[in-house]
Amino acid sequence: MTTTIPDPGLLALGVDGVLRGATSSYEKRLGDMAGVYRNDAAYAAEVAEKGAEFLVYRVEEHRNVDGEGALIIGTSTLQPGRYGDEFAVTRGHLHAKADRAELYYCLSGTGVMLLETLDGRSEAVPMRAGEAVHVPGHWVHRSVNVGAEPFVTLFCYGADAGQNYELISRAGGMASLVVDDGSGGWSTRPNSDHIGYART
Repeated sequence: MTTTIPDPGLLALGVDGVLRGATSSYEKRLGDMAGVYRNDAAYAAEVAEKGAEFLVYRVEEHRNVDGEGALIIGTSTLQPGRYGDEFAVTRGHLHAKADRAELYYCLSGTGVMLLETLDGRSEAVPMRAGEAVHVPGHWVHRSVNVGAEPFVTLFCYGADAGQNYELISRAGGMASLVVDDGSGGWSTRPNSDHIGYART
């Protein structure tokens, strides 16, 4: 039996998130983010002001092969914004194969990687250009833009990992929120809507 060996992928990364060599991309717009932010009135006001088609974040990725041992490499560009006192976020996920890890490397901007485990551990790791976070398996994770410019990260994870996005919404959001601290910075506070993560 012969195995077809894929060609190497040559990629060029821009600090603006443009990935030359990408094989696919997707965007999340304001209308796609219903239920993500805890302040429904603030979210509705942003939709009314900017429109449901306002771009929240864009992902470009390169997949040249699927299955165990393969990698997905891509960029995430999260626009700045606030919804009440919450900073702009991605939907966040736990990998469908929960033991799969992921690497995030900040190309530009200022952000936070919000990380939580199903048994209640929580971390908020600040990131700026040149800094990376190695997200181990079994950690729910979400990018947060706490700056005034787009928060752009390079990510890499196993192609067989998959994503479980519903885990967060079923829990009433992540246990911690990244919010404006009132002094030009950010802090975290407990999310009173969070009811705990279902075991996967």
